Amino acid sequence: MSRYVPSSELVERAARGEVPAIGRLISRAEAGMPEARGALATIYRRAGRAHVIGLTGVPGSGKSTLVAALTARLRTQGLKVGIVAVDPSSPYSGGAILGDRIRMSDLVNDPGVYIRSMATRGAMGGLARATLDAVDILDLGGFDTIIIETVGVGQDEVEIAKASHTTVVVSAPGLGDEIQAIKAGMLEIADIHVVSKCDRSDANRTLVDIKQMLTLGAATSAKPEWQTPVVGVSSYTGEGFDALTRAIDRHRDVAFGTASGSRRQLAIARFRLEKTAENLLIERFAKAAVTRAPALAERLRRRDADPYSLANELLAASFERGSAHERDHHRPPHFAEDHW
Repeated sequence: MSRYVPSSELVERAARGEVPAIGRLISRAEAGMPEARGALATIYRRAGRAHVIGLTGVPGSGKSTLVAALTARLRTQGLKVGIVAVDPSSPYSGGAILGDRIRMSDLVNDPGVYIRSMATRGAMGGLARATLDAVDILDLGGFDTIIIETVGVGQDEVEIAKASHTTVVVSAPGLGDEIQAIKAGMLEIADIHVVSKCDRSDANRTLVDIKQMLTLGAATSAKPEWQTPVVGVSSYTGEGFDALTRAIDRHRDVAFGTASGSRRQLAIARFRLEKTAENLLIERFAKAAVTRAPALAERLRRRDADPYSLANELLAASFERGSAHERDHHRPPHFAEDHW
């Protein structure tokens, strides 16, 4: 067994772009290892330069294929691109199913591209719990653009707009995406609307329908400095990708150089704060439940107390455990370095 390298020692290696260090830090963030939190705090303070693009859409809209084609186009501009592809969890292992990597196989040998698949593991909203930590690590590692591709489960993925500077919503002809987008709130969160597979004969109808819906919603838009474009692309022919990259470049200027962009960055920070607190609460509650829930459940079964008072006891125990847990967070775990 090789020596466990503390996370704090991996930070500078990641900052030099060393892929093994980047991978280990992301793995530790994904595993929720308390020992890594000090390093993640340091990384957060040093990050913040990359343009984060969130890409979402219903299943079958061609998100992964579009990400691969867009990344190839960004690479021609000399940009380093990090991709965090959030996959559904395997029902057997709990890990990512890795469907996205299959579609991005042409990119894996490019040293200017880093692809990481992450399992949702029960997290709602289309993001994995460590997605934003992974973005920070890739940002520190020198990646200019970071694309987050959400899991694609349908109508609960609006969180991506709270985690990215630019949100791209992908639709496709023949899937009924227009109605789906309205139901999910995805029409409103889009900074750029993309209609994929526009080489198909019915693509123009989808383009027209989405433009009409955007026109109807323009009066109530909260984006006065930006008119949401609708861009048709084809990963098969390459059509539309010049227009898409121009739209992304224009929105980057809005995101980093306007008052509305500053407001959005504040909203992203608030979302990050609340999501981190939520994850810490879930972690502490789960650990307290292992030891305290059986006895409390027995009292509830005997009706010695009511559910609300016992639930408050369980919550109080989770905070007690949290304090002790934080005192031990620098203690390295007993794992082989090959895994972490």
